[in-house]
Amino acid sequence: MAALTLPEKHRALVSRLLLIEDPQERLAAILQRSSKIPPLPAEHRTEFHRVEGCVSGVWLRAFLADGLCSFELHAESQLVRALAALVCEPCQLSSPSEVAVYSGDILGELQIVLTPTRAEGLGRLLAQIRALAAGYVA
Repeated sequence: MAALTLPEKHRALVSRLLLIEDPQERLAAILQRSSKIPPLPAEHRTEFHRVEGCVSGVWLRAFLADGLCSFELHAESQLVRALAALVCEPCQLSSPSEVAVYSGDILGELQIVLTPTRAEGLGRLLAQIRALAAGYVA
């Protein structure tokens, strides 16, 4: 079976989470999912990996695994960590060329209401994901 494209992964993730009709229950499920993600090792929580513009500290590390983008992240806030992981998830193990142009609004599609500062910070996270992927495009 062929691997899913980034847009297919995005649609599948949104579809799965929209099966949870109540927004509060959906957010609880998103928080639960993020608790299973291994944290970014402390040695990578440096200024180099810090996402600028996030009120809560967020760190993102990107690398290639078999030619596909892989990301590790950490956030000081559990909620921000969960939302950041959700933004990042469709990009995991996707080609750098797909990630570099990804513009999905997964949080909006899931009807997650954010404060302006949190929305700005998560927007910067997505911009950094795209920029890091663009650096791997040959």
